[in-house]
Amino acid sequence: MRVLFLTSAHNSLSQRAAIELHERGHVVSVELAISDALMEDAVERFQPDLILAPFLKKAIPESIWRKNVCLIVHPGIKGDRGPSSLDWAIQEGASTWGVTVLQAIEEMDGGDIWASHTFPMRPVAKSTLYRAEVTEAAIRGVLEAVDRFSSVKYVAEKLDYTKPDVCGMLRPSMKQADRRIDWNVDSTVAIARKIRAGDSNPGVLDRLFDKEYFVFGAHEEDRLRGEPGQLIAQRDGAICRATVDGAIWFTHLKRRLPGALTLKLPAVMAVGAEAASLPVLRAPIDEDLAHRSFREIRYVEKDGVGYLHFDFYNGAMNTDQCRRLRDAFVFACQRPTKVIALLGGRDFWSNGIHLCTIEAAADPADESWLNINAIDDLVREILSTSSHYIVAGIRGNAGAGGVMLALAADQVHARSSVVLNPHYKSMGLFGSEYWTYTLPRRVGETLATQLTEACLPLGARAARSIGLVDHVLDGDVAAFDSKLTRVVERLAADPELPDMLSRKRDRRFADEARKPLARYREEELTQMWQNFYGVDPTYHEARRRFVYKLPATETCSRIARHRAGSAGAPIVFDVSARR
Repeated sequence: MRVLFLTSAHNSLSQRAAIELHERGHVVSVELAISDALMEDAVERFQPDLILAPFLKKAIPESIWRKNVCLIVHPGIKGDRGPSSLDWAIQEGASTWGVTVLQAIEEMDGGDIWASHTFPMRPVAKSTLYRAEVTEAAIRGVLEAVDRFSSVKYVAEKLDYTKPDVCGMLRPSMKQADRRIDWNVDSTVAIARKIRAGDSNPGVLDRLFDKEYFVFGAHEEDRLRGEPGQLIAQRDGAICRATVDGAIWFTHLKRRLPGALTLKLPAVMAVGAEAASLPVLRAPIDEDLAHRSFREIRYVEKDGVGYLHFDFYNGAMNTDQCRRLRDAFVFACQRPTKVIALLGGRDFWSNGIHLCTIEAAADPADESWLNINAIDDLVREILSTSSHYIVAGIRGNAGAGGVMLALAADQVHARSSVVLNPHYKSMGLFGSEYWTYTLPRRVGETLATQLTEACLPLGARAARSIGLVDHVLDGDVAAFDSKLTRVVERLAADPELPDMLSRKRDRRFADEARKPLARYREEELTQMWQNFYGVDPTYHEARRRFVYKLPATETCSRIARHRAGSAGAPIVFDVSARR
């Protein structure tokens, strides 16, 4: 079928849905919901069999839903209605939630139900829940609804609040008054729920140092104490604040300045010099974590394997984070192990350099240069390691330099549901992280060019088919971790491991003789220097639009293929071009 997506953003859910439908033979094209006229034009051009709205913040025009079946993916259980579905569910501590695929009608979220799936809730941020449980339930619902629509015979379920399984209700949009934290009354659990319900948007409005900020990134703290509301410590850019029964860390803040554009930044950076009054807490990366606290990087050793965990907010890695992760990797290489597993976050493996901290810098070009060199230093350490076999475990989505970071490992395992965006061009960058060495080494020059020029998302199964990743593991993050643990433990116990390491050293030596890593880096950074300091402002303009979330003015032809004239056909990679 021809399926047209009408979406406010081609986000992780929208990309995943497009990938899944492509793999099942459907033809998908995407139109951003910029205006009614553009959506109507997209329908006219594409002539879809079905319209799907995986992430839509505005109503589909009546001129469209009257003439076409339009299915809305709503992050709520049956009967739930309103724009703050997940926010209310998280803040009120719902034990179970769900996703419903329903038909667009005049009454918002009141249409016939085509599919609905529930899931147990976890005490995590809204964005984390969205990228995990919500996305998985949504994909099941979308595929089920598409199959039902294709069958023609299926009759969608009417919304009927008298049915026992229709437990939702119409809820208003959540306001800041609903989210307000009372530090003298609210427990740590209640505060964490409020912050998580607003993450990653709109945040919880609060006051620090007599200024207003939106708060993000909650982590409970078990050991630190203070007077309720007191700011008591900082660690790795995050700030800890005392509660009535404990304390809580928040990793990011966004200054509230009415009428001005502001950035979501690491909390210490956001408050500036005033954070200097807070004690700086540090701890070894291999410290026992039996208690709850905030850690971005940690190292665990078990059964001959070193597990290096790194979890950066939204997958962005600023200069300091890259340097700390490099130091942690060097530490791991000094341990008496032979296998190191690199494990990025559950939400994101990595998305490369940190565009927000770059934008906030006194000189964004200089900070861009520092940041790209810091991540290059990390990748060089991984590529140059001869003492250990390195396995990358991609548990969450990855983009740009984050994908290339994973390719520095000897073996790459990806969770089956992750979405990869192995390209830089859409941000106006040539890219570095030694990608001109690692990407062609895996997929060949032709495919490397296709991937970096097409600027399209790639599913894990497609990535495996072209050699971008080595293995795909099914299941949720817990299942992935269990399976990957078995893989790396077998590697560590394999009597052939010394020979594998020997062959790895020989390959690296031969590759270095053909073309040194330093030359790849020099060539890449020559291009990046022009991106940062040259006369072409594309990178700086694209970065600014991205970090301030400025609305799009048109849908890129790469995804709106009805405008590009390619009839929505998915890109087909030439697998024969693999080396």
